[in-house]
Parts: sequence; C-alpha cells; structure tokens
Amino acid sequence: MIFRWVYLPPLLIYLSAGVSGLTNIVGIFFLKDYLNLSAAFIASIGFWAGIPWALKMPFGFLVDKFWNKKNHLVLIGALIIFISILIMFLLISERAAMEIYFSSETWFILSSILTPIGYVIQDVVADAMTVEVVESKSTNLNKNKMSKRDEHMLLQLYGRFSIILGSLLVGLLNIYMFSDIKMLDKAGMLRAYSSIYFIALFIPLLSVSGVILSNIYKDRFDLKLITQNKINNLDFKIFWGSIFFVLFAIIFGSLKFPFSQEFVLVTSLVLIYILMRYLVKSLSSEQQFTIVGTAIIIFVYRSIPGPGAGLTWFEIDILKFDQSFISYLSVNAAFITLLGLFFFKKFIIQTNLAKLFIYLSIISGVLYLPSLFMYYGLHHITSSLTNGIIDAKFIAFINTAVESPLGQVAMIPLLGWIAKNAPLKYKATFFAVFASFTNLALSARELFTKYLNKIFIIKREVVDQTSKVVVENADYSNLDELLISIIVITIIVPVSLIVIIQSSKYKSKD
Repeated sequence: MIFRWVYLPPLLIYLSAGVSGLTNIVGIFFLKDYLNLSAAFIASIGFWAGIPWALKMPFGFLVDKFWNKKNHLVLIGALIIFISILIMFLLISERAAMEIYFSSETWFILSSILTPIGYVIQDVVADAMTVEVVESKSTNLNKNKMSKRDEHMLLQLYGRFSIILGSLLVGLLNIYMFSDIKMLDKAGMLRAYSSIYFIALFIPLLSVSGVILSNIYKDRFDLKLITQNKINNLDFKIFWGSIFFVLFAIIFGSLKFPFSQEFVLVTSLVLIYILMRYLVKSLSSEQQFTIVGTAIIIFVYRSIPGPGAGLTWFEIDILKFDQSFISYLSVNAAFITLLGLFFFKKFIIQTNLAKLFIYLSIISGVLYLPSLFMYYGLHHITSSLTNGIIDAKFIAFINTAVESPLGQVAMIPLLGWIAKNAPLKYKATFFAVFASFTNLALSARELFTKYLNKIFIIKREVVDQTSKVVVENADYSNLDELLISIIVITIIVPVSLIVIIQSSKYKSKD
C-alpha cells in the first residue's frame, strides 16, 4: 500500500480519537465504585452523549463553506476535550473541592457530554481533510495514477488503522498502569486513576500537531478542493435545517417530560431524512431508492440494543475481571482487529452490503452466548475439565478475539458507500449528514438498551464512601433473560428487515 506524508494531518486527528479510549477502563471502575448511578440512567447518559454527533451536519456545511478556517475548529475541539479530561482528573484527585460546586455525578455527566462535542468537531474536519487530499488539483498527489475511488478507500483504511492503533497503544499503557492494581489500597488506586487522566490531558496535542502539519502541507502540496469554485453556491437551507435540529435537540433535551428522548430521536430522524432527500435530489429515482434502503439497513443494524453496564458489572463482581485483565482484553481486541482488517479486506470490499450485515448480525448474536453460558457457570465446568486452563478469562479472551473485528468490518464499506454516493459539491456535508444519521442509530441503541435495562433490572453493590454502609445490594438474577432477549433481537430483527428490503424497490445494490 502507498503512503503519502500529506495523509498525516487527518490521520493524527483520527489517532487522537483512537487514544481517547485511554480513560475508558478508569471511567468504568470509577463509575461503578464511586458514583451512585443506575444502569438505566447510565444508558440515558449514553443517549444524550450520542446526540452531539448530529452536530456534524452544520459543521460539515461550514467546513465546505469556510474551508480556510478549518484549523480553528480543530483547536476549539482540542480545547473542549482538554476541559472534559481536566474535569475527571480533578474529580478523582480533588473530589472534595469539586463537590463544593457540583455533585460528583453532575461533574461526571458534564464531562461525558463535553467529550463527544470536542471529538465531533475534530472528526468532521478530519473527514473533510481526507476529501481534500483525494480531490486535490495538485499533481503531486497522483504520480502513481491511483483512481480516486481507490485512494478514498485507501485513506479510509488508514483512518481505521489510526483509530485502532491508538486503541492498541492505550491498551498497552493501561496494562502497564494496572499491572500491580491488586496490591494497591483505595488511595493508591485513586492515584493510579488520577495518573491516567493526567496523561490523557496530552491527547489534544495530537490533533493540534495535525493542524500544524496541515498548514505546512497546504503550501508544500498546494492542496485545493476541486469544488472550491462552487463553494459560494452552497444552499444555506441545509445549514439552517441543521441549526434548527441542534437548537431543537438542546431545548427539548434539557426539558423533563415523558418520552423526551424518544421525541428528540424521532424528530431528529425526520429532519435528517429531509436533508438526505435534498442532498440526493439530483440522483435518479432508482439511486435514491437504493440509498434509502441501504440507509435503513445500516440504521437498524447499528441501533440493535446491547446489554448495558450490567454485563460489565457481572464480569467485574462475579467473574472477577480486574482492570489489568480488561486492559489485556482491549489490547487483544485492537490487535485482532488490525489483523482482521488485513486478512478480510477483499471480503469487506467485494461482499454486497446487505449480505455483509446479515453475516454480521448472526455472528454478533452468537457471540453473546459465551457470556450467557458463563452466567450459568459453564466456565466452572470447562475449568475443572482442563485443569483451570479454559476458565472465565480464557473464554472471554477468545470471545473478544472473534468479536473484535466486527465493528470495523462494518465501518469500512459504510464509509466507502458514503463516499461513493456523495455529490461532489456537498462532499463534506453529505459525509456529515449520513454520519450523523448512523450515529443517531447509536443513540437509538442506547435508548433501546435503556428499555431492556428497565425490563430486566440489573443492580451492582453500591457502598456509601463515607459511612461504608451498603446502600444497595447486587442483583444479577435477570442477566440471563436480558442476554437471551438481546441474542434473539440481534439476529431476528436485522435479518428479517434486510430480507424485506431486498425484496422491494429499495433493494440495496452496493
């Protein structure tokens, strides 16, 4: 594969997104042990944290309109990310001082919402940077006569590699940081958590370095979008429609009324559908039908609910997965994903998108079975038969190895599909609108996850940190029913819908 130095600016921003997972494990354990939030409420936070990704729509338009100001947006995103990490660093290291102003739960929620806002600003600019590199007029970028389609796919592949490489690096760092976690008391553990957040404060420097290189390469390679002469002809209806959505989400998202999340989600989908129709109106009716059908398939696949925080609590409390082992799992996941992308790249590119999502749905559902079997004690049987070799950790390790590539396998053809169908005039805007649509599916996933967690209630032990009194006892008795429901939904719903779509005029042909 060919690599050009001009690829580095967007790839550094993607790398910054990859290493953002540095604090994930700390966040899980800090949330579980020090904050009194239910699984359903945590899923609710996930819903609202997913909504800022819809900001990609107005930002996508502004990136098209004011491309020469893109670096300012990256710097703003870096500042927001820094503030969100600083909140968590101070919450862990100076909790008493922070609680003078707001409760720990409030600070945590604020940080959880600020983080995606910062990353979405940077992500939309990085996406447009990849367009700039491929669509550039500069002959310096085309010495090898690579087709634009191939270069788009190549750059998206590098982007996935950058994100996963970041995950791998932070996984290795977490293994080192948590290597002696069992020997630490609570004070030592909090110091370890604080150290990780302190290191995370330097993550925004990656995207800032991308801005610096972008300025250097702009002059060296004379980067300029082919569509530059059309920028002043962009229709502001798209922008104002996007702004209306953002204001709508903020206003109604802050109000407390029954089914507020459902109302915001459905209305958001209607608005994005209108924007999609506007963007693809220049295409033939057949192409429009295909795009609608493919979009529905993607949305349903990505909105399938997960088990929520309850399964993680079970793994920590009952299966005794500690910070060190979860770090090993994350490293294993990143490494296997890199290998998976390499060995399955031909399958990913050549397989029909609808058929690919059928395969992924079935595999995803089947991969919940090991967790279900371990709930019933399968790991005790396998461990006794193999002298302790095939225990809970071994099963989780193998399951993670198989499951890891699935998300990225789905992402690459999805990104390729967006690039393939995007009108040249609205390349960045189209990318942002469809990315916002797919990310709304993740908000729907969190919403559906909340529903299931309200039906099958999972509780972990909650201890008051001052009095050391148990406020709430652990209860995992509903976890098996939750997992069985998810397995059935994960397989039946998307496969059935894909069969229906492929038998209609909305059949996906990509």
